[in-house]
Amino acid sequence: MKKVGVIMGSKSDLPVMQDAIDILKGFDIEVEVDIVSAHRTPEKLFDYGKHAHTRGFAVIVAGAGGAAHLPGMIASLSPLPVIGVPVKSSNSIDGWDSILSILQMPGGVPVATVALNGAKNAGILAAQIIGSGDTCVLDKILAYKEGLKLKVNESAKDLK
Repeated sequence: MKKVGVIMGSKSDLPVMQDAIDILKGFDIEVEVDIVSAHRTPEKLFDYGKHAHTRGFAVIVAGAGGAAHLPGMIASLSPLPVIGVPVKSSNSIDGWDSILSILQMPGGVPVATVALNGAKNAGILAAQIIGSGDTCVLDKILAYKEGLKLKVNESAKDLK
């Protein structure tokens, strides 16, 4: 089975990115977590981006706050799908700088972008990408979505 790389610009992003890690592990998808700073460890970023596809990764989930260059730079280097998670950080302008830095990519360098601090959805999207070619993962996603439906229906019953 392919694995997902979950990377972030600094350890302070881990509380947000943990949601992606947890959801992927819940789907029994192997996750490799690392800190790769676009600004403080550019050599590591280049190595990671250029070689992720040779290391068994299928998708990269990249979280970053502030200027949030990590997802776009990884996408510029890697042939793999990259999902960007804008993180509201201490030096952020209400998260908008992170959102726009990840969302406004130039043509030819796509980054799928989830909501601010939306690492859970990033993990689900990564699982769906893997599930498009892996029936075992697809079955788990179908069961997960059925569980969401049941939860909503149960909540609706509580209103009556």
